[in-house]
Amino acid sequence: MRQCLTSPDGGYYTTRSPSKDQFGATGDFVTSPEISQIFGELVGIWMVTEWLAQGRKRAGVQLIEVGPGRGTLMDDMLRTVVNFRGLASAVEQVYLVEASSALRETQKQLLCGGEPFEEVKDGVLCKSKYNKLPITWYEDIRYVPNEPSKTPFIVAHEFFDALPVHAFQSVAPEPSSSILTTPTGRLPISKSPLQSKTAHWRELLVSPTPPPSVLNPKPVTDPLPPEFQLSVAKASTPPSLLLPTLSARYRALLPQIGSVIEISPESHSYVAEFARRIGGAIPTKASSITAQEQVSKSEPSGAALILDYGPLDIIPANTLRGIRSHKQTSPFSSPGLVDLSADVDFTALAEAAIGASEGIEVHGPVEQGYWLESVGIKERAQILSKAIDKEGKEGSEEKKRGIKQSVDRLVERGGGGMGRIYKAMAIVPEGSGKRRPVGFGGNVQNPY
Repeated sequence: MRQCLTSPDGGYYTTRSPSKDQFGATGDFVTSPEISQIFGELVGIWMVTEWLAQGRKRAGVQLIEVGPGRGTLMDDMLRTVVNFRGLASAVEQVYLVEASSALRETQKQLLCGGEPFEEVKDGVLCKSKYNKLPITWYEDIRYVPNEPSKTPFIVAHEFFDALPVHAFQSVAPEPSSSILTTPTGRLPISKSPLQSKTAHWRELLVSPTPPPSVLNPKPVTDPLPPEFQLSVAKASTPPSLLLPTLSARYRALLPQIGSVIEISPESHSYVAEFARRIGGAIPTKASSITAQEQVSKSEPSGAALILDYGPLDIIPANTLRGIRSHKQTSPFSSPGLVDLSADVDFTALAEAAIGASEGIEVHGPVEQGYWLESVGIKERAQILSKAIDKEGKEGSEEKKRGIKQSVDRLVERGGGGMGRIYKAMAIVPEGSGKRRPVGFGGNVQNPY
């Protein structure tokens, strides 16, 4: 997945042509921020509610987005945030984590206009069109400055679904044989003490698709098979010996022969980094822990909002998919030309976050439709519609219908509706469960 999506040589996101855009109606897929400006505005409002609930920090606020796409979400967020003067004056820096130089340029054009990039350590910077707020781009969140005095508000929209996954299948123990057949005859052998007597995990690996058999060729009319396929590894691999042992959820499925699970260690690393930036790291003397991971905070602050698709509480299995021209296709065809994604395991993200910091708590996941309605999507749609009526310009009814259709699409919970398949999850400072964030059962709180 990493090679196909972000390789500098032909990666889906890192190689672009002027005539091809991955996003939007003419691309391969449409994201929520592209459907309606209200989506990004509500994400900005959610950040405002967290800022209010945490005491209105007067300085040191960071806005961080990982995987910013075309920059549409951050553009709508910033346009919203600058309307709240207290928060706007407290924001010191905006950070965008983007691996694609082509997308960085697209984001700069939207957020900074004609402002040129300025080289900084490990990244590039420009002044935004919103109060000249500085925006700095990095290829990895590890390069984003992490200071315990700062308050980071982090958003990850359709980011985790594009991070690589490992797939594993539970297989039965291989039958043992006490006879070895050799050219000179059959010899008795002793059983190996290392031979597994229980089920074990085998990794599913990407391998070339075998060519058609000469004895059984496919008809000329049959479509060509994908260039690659998944195959069960013939022996244990380092990931299969480690990753499925890290959670009781995985271990519980091992005895069920044929069970398939997907695990994304890179996702766990990212969400753990979110948690440490908000709540501080768990003190440790382990020499393998980097200085970045050891940063502690005297007072947890900030929040992270994760919006992505995946099941509420089960382990994803067989969810790797390809998307091209708004249609699902084989993830093993046309590498670099097809978008790849896999369902997000929100429970695994929660476990990784809680395991990384004692200063945070996790809320959700909840369905996107519920979250948007709780944050006020219908009320905001009414405000926009009234503004259109007030203008009284030609085509106002069509514009209002467009607003309603966009909102309905975002909150639809029937079948495969976006309001149902997409989920929201929040990471906030630990508070013994006394305060629930807005959109997760809580209300706007202002301590002053």
